Amino acid sequence: MTYVFIGGIALIGLMVLYQLVRRIPVRRLVRGLRWTSGGIAALLTAFLLLRGQVGVASVTGFAAYSILHLGRLGPLVFDTGISEANRSSVSSRYFAMTLDHGSGEVSGRVLTGAFAGADLIDLGEVETRQLLAEVTPDPDSLALLETWLDRNRAGWREYFAETAGAAGGGARPVDAEQQAYEVLGLQPGASAEEIHAAHRRLMKAVHPDQGGSTFLAAKINEARDLLLKRAGTQ
Repeated sequence: MTYVFIGGIALIGLMVLYQLVRRIPVRRLVRGLRWTSGGIAALLTAFLLLRGQVGVASVTGFAAYSILHLGRLGPLVFDTGISEANRSSVSSRYFAMTLDHGSGEVSGRVLTGAFAGADLIDLGEVETRQLLAEVTPDPDSLALLETWLDRNRAGWREYFAETAGAAGGGARPVDAEQQAYEVLGLQPGASAEEIHAAHRRLMKAVHPDQGGSTFLAAKINEARDLLLKRAGTQ
């Protein structure tokens, strides 16, 4: 009975491990195996050298070098055959999309229109609805956007359909000042000093010169300018 119980636990553990591993992109999994096995071989080489076993250490050292530097060990090849640059790109009037074959991720950037320069991942629900309406006349752009949403926003069709009424003409108009406070993470009535401090803090994280989002940087700048103008200190 004890062996059956242990066997059952081991089987469950293997099933859980399989489910975790199958979700990891193949390229990342192979890369991890390469550096793990190569690292173990290198550590073993160092241990053998300390014990004076130079002959065996030369074998393990060669194995470590082959794995870490060449990416192979005899018939074993630690490579998926997919290079970092192996990506598919497609564009339309409104979008530039890229599919990374290694990770399976789809990224997209808006080329023109009200959200020009924005990364699709940065757009919220309201902006996405507006973008959908804007690109609807262009079938190619609409197809690309729907494909991106299917991959990155699962269930968006059903959600948008269910909440269409709330997002329609009966919705309350957006309070620009309140939205600006929310963008900067401030409470209404914040002082000019607090506005400037929040702006500096946020821009450090999203400034385009630091690899951040041009769209988010523009939104933060707009929020700062609006609140300072309302406060009469700009």
